[in-house]
Amino acid sequence: MSPLPRKDRDLLALFAPIARMPFRSPTVRGVAALSLTQLIGWGATFWLPAVTGPAMAGALRMPLPMVMAGPTVMLVVMAIASWPLSAAFERRGARPIMVLGSLLGATGLLLMGVANGPASYLLAWIILGLAGAGMLTTPAQIAVTEIAGENARQALGVLILAGGLTSTIVWPLTGVLQAQWGWRTTTLAYAVLMLFVCMPLHWAALARQPREKAAAEAATEPTSIDRPRFILLAMSFAANGFVTWGFALTIIILFEAAGLDHASALTAGAFIGLAQWAGRLVDFLGGRRLSGFATGLAASALFPLSFIVLLLTSNLVGAMLFATLYGLASGITAVTRATLPLQIFPAGAYARASAQLAVPLNLSFAAAPPVFTAIMTSAGPRAALWLALVISLFAFSTFFGLLLLHRRRFRTSRQN
Repeated sequence: MSPLPRKDRDLLALFAPIARMPFRSPTVRGVAALSLTQLIGWGATFWLPAVTGPAMAGALRMPLPMVMAGPTVMLVVMAIASWPLSAAFERRGARPIMVLGSLLGATGLLLMGVANGPASYLLAWIILGLAGAGMLTTPAQIAVTEIAGENARQALGVLILAGGLTSTIVWPLTGVLQAQWGWRTTTLAYAVLMLFVCMPLHWAALARQPREKAAAEAATEPTSIDRPRFILLAMSFAANGFVTWGFALTIIILFEAAGLDHASALTAGAFIGLAQWAGRLVDFLGGRRLSGFATGLAASALFPLSFIVLLLTSNLVGAMLFATLYGLASGITAVTRATLPLQIFPAGAYARASAQLAVPLNLSFAAAPPVFTAIMTSAGPRAALWLALVISLFAFSTFFGLLLLHRRRFRTSRQN
């Protein structure tokens, strides 16, 4: 039997840390469980009104913009709740908090399914915000690092790759369920999934922190977080997140403003999703050879380059080039947000640092859509595009400053 070509051997080597684990491995079980619960969690909450919003507005006698403000309320509450939860993640681990988050998620969806007006509808989103702070993205990433240990970066890459398929899978499913059952029953069905799928998986598949370890950690001082590096990291990721979440609802309008017809704009917009997933895959495959700083800096440079392309072109070729650069940058950044703290902060501080980073990130994500919509309405699409370029240049500058500071701290620590 002839040996595999070198490029195939290299590809297998990249997946080896996870691929060689038996199916019963806690890491494989945990990542598989979290991939499913994150798909259900985000699809049943933040992404739900994208499909059911018009029907909700009619049934609840609410303006559609108020209905669509529900996910923004959720993100704001997640941001507010993330900081106080940071210490709890460090002391207790992710498992009990994610179990409670699943229960709160089911409660919020139950309330939404029986809502009869604005008050109960917005209260449901507040509860879902508390649930999200306990079970979505940041808690899942903390749970992966608790399970995977030295293979955390590869495991996080798998989790984020799976998360990139959420809207692709859940939107069609939600559309089918709504057509068959209506939006209320669909929402209640997702509440049942949260209660009887997500909560048991969080209980069974996540790491149980030994009592002796928890007691030992409680008796020692918490590992410190280097604040200058934390601030630069938060500023860079929040700035790029502001752009990507702001463009999420306005990208088709921007393409049309650049001169594309509606069909071409939809084609270029759909291609962004493929490029984002490819970006997540590129970072995952290159993770063993490249540091998070290298991939993160490349992604930060691709963002402003993509906006320059769109500002200078007015045809489908330019839009597709923009979609490729922008999508790759978005996908790589999604992985870097999860993995770079592993390189910057001590392992014992990862949970606290990640939870605290969620505060500026979620506030940025929540503010972006209304701000970009307001700018496009008042000053036009090109003004929004220029703003995105300026913000992305700021994000690149802060990330580059973080790299320089990290290298200086690393050299100092080696000399001492």
